Amino acid sequence: MPLLVTEAPNAGIIHYETHGRGRPVLFLHGWLGSWQLWRSTIEEIGKEFKTYSIDFWGFGDSRAGGENNRNLDVFRVDSFVEMVNQFMDKLGIPKAAIIGHSMGGTVSLSMAIKYPEKVVKTACVGSPIDGASLNLLLKLSGIPAFAFLVWRSPALLRLFLRAYSYFMASDGRRMAKMITSDVSKTSMESFFQSIGTLRNTNLTPDLGKITMPTLGIYGKRDIIVRPQQRHVLQAGVPHAKIIYYENAGHFPMLDVESDFIAAIRAFLKEK
Repeated sequence: MPLLVTEAPNAGIIHYETHGRGRPVLFLHGWLGSWQLWRSTIEEIGKEFKTYSIDFWGFGDSRAGGENNRNLDVFRVDSFVEMVNQFMDKLGIPKAAIIGHSMGGTVSLSMAIKYPEKVVKTACVGSPIDGASLNLLLKLSGIPAFAFLVWRSPALLRLFLRAYSYFMASDGRRMAKMITSDVSKTSMESFFQSIGTLRNTNLTPDLGKITMPTLGIYGKRDIIVRPQQRHVLQAGVPHAKIIYYENAGHFPMLDVESDFIAAIRAFLKEK
């Protein structure tokens, strides 16, 4: 479902999917992803809550304003924070729980830091607290020249992603199908600008500002973000609850789906 956001400079069309009824919960995807990552999760959580799964500008079916989407500022991590803020204002959502995966989790924590009055609870899944924790391949992807070379060979990129999917998630075929579909909707500008700014983002100095209930979920087999980031989150937010899955990687919502959904549901229902 599309939503037109007109506030300058972050004008554009936000695509989101909604499910269920009750207290609002926002779900934010990671780099190269879309709302589809959360499909199974929102179907279950939507039985008790009103869920909103959002595509960031330049990903999925969301489109930034401006000629040919060349305004690179809209693909910055801090612009995604403002996008979520504007989304809540447009839909009349005064407060919500916000749950994000990878880059989306960094945005979720940033919302808790910058707009604490709007965040009831915050959760991050496999998210970098410090962008230096990203693996080397993702760091290189933030370099425009590297992104340009990758984008010149789309068939090779898709082939690489299909193969790499079997290392990223236990169900490699499911992962490959989802990520190749999502990448086909991603622009080169959003590809390198979002990961480039994520690489340079470090929330560590501001974690002490997070006072609401906080959850961090990490997988031992994560090859995208160092799972040791859970210690950074715990040190900065002592009251945070940390869940560490021994048999999951960067996508615990796929690797340990039932356990993951149960953990999210329990977190949301805690008083």
